[in-house]
Amino acid sequence: MSFSYLPKVKVKECRLCCIKSELISESLGVCVRCVKDKPDDALPYIREAHRSVRERLGLPEEPPKNPNGIPCNLCSNMCHMGVGEKGFCGLRENTRGKVTAKVKPNLGLLHYYLDPQVTNCCAAWFCPAGTGAGFPKYACRKGPEHGYYNLAIFFYGCNFDCLFCQNASHKNLSSASSANLEDLVDTTVVNERISCWCFFGGSPEPQLPFAINASRKVLETVGSRRVLRICFEWNGAGNPRLVKEAAELALVSGGNLKFDLKTFNPSLSHALSGVSNMRTYENFKMVYDGFYNQRPELPLLTATTLMVPGYVDEVEVDQIAGFIATFSPSIPYSLLIFHPHFMMRDLPVTPIEQIERCFKTARKHLKEVHIGNLPLVGYRSMNEFMLKLA
Repeated sequence: MSFSYLPKVKVKECRLCCIKSELISESLGVCVRCVKDKPDDALPYIREAHRSVRERLGLPEEPPKNPNGIPCNLCSNMCHMGVGEKGFCGLRENTRGKVTAKVKPNLGLLHYYLDPQVTNCCAAWFCPAGTGAGFPKYACRKGPEHGYYNLAIFFYGCNFDCLFCQNASHKNLSSASSANLEDLVDTTVVNERISCWCFFGGSPEPQLPFAINASRKVLETVGSRRVLRICFEWNGAGNPRLVKEAAELALVSGGNLKFDLKTFNPSLSHALSGVSNMRTYENFKMVYDGFYNQRPELPLLTATTLMVPGYVDEVEVDQIAGFIATFSPSIPYSLLIFHPHFMMRDLPVTPIEQIERCFKTARKHLKEVHIGNLPLVGYRSMNEFMLKLA
């Protein structure tokens, strides 16, 4: 299968083992084998890759850990900001011994827009908006909610630094717009065709206090008069207390939490995302243990993995899917096809062979596996992809 519109991909050489491949990103400089097997040797290249990006954006290379600094506990980075230092997300700073922030519990750095249902949400293949599941309590129709809207709420800032980021505009903090809690609530109250909110970005973790406050306010305002689901699409490495509060809002409203399980190998997480994702897996377990079986007929919890060519392959997917299956083989899992973007523009779209291997591997563990972004490789639907595999 050939696509002439895709950029030609060059062969690159790993700076450690000298292996040559199209599936090595020049921005990172090292292959996946060296990242995993030689983490100490790969670390200087990994640090330089993230430093070069973040320096241009005025962001710290790593989460600050000044023992005399002001602590921030909104996410797993646990920044301690010394005087003049910013937190890793860039939204908070220690100014002469006091925290100054671009965001507040009632003010977010974000933009929002109406996304027509059925949207391209990673959960649309099983959620109420895409299927009518949970009608009439959680869905407006018995089938897909055509004619309704998702209020898509895009947060600026992130507690990760993914070199493959598919929404890198969130890093433009200096030109970001803002909105207060009342803006979102008023927009929703006057438009009864809005049937869900989805927080994404960036990632919601650095602005979870705002997201939680706004969600509570809008649900209190609309009451039981209409369907309004609250969903979070995030890296999942937030403060456990706030993650729990978000889960409660999604549970009662018919929404869901989409955990982006980017990698399983810890060295690969540092290489691709700049930080550890251990908290992500801890929070996934917490949400499952505390909430999943309270609404088993409509999954509260789902996971996604971006199949980054050459890096997030069937080995990673096998471990991620195996982790999910330890809780329930029925948890929905979406494998997403990569598009060249941000610092990994020199990689190809995920090769079809990698997609097929990852899908078959995930299906060994899980019953509900979906492929997202299939048009990037020429398929119009999941059914068409399945027919090809048969």
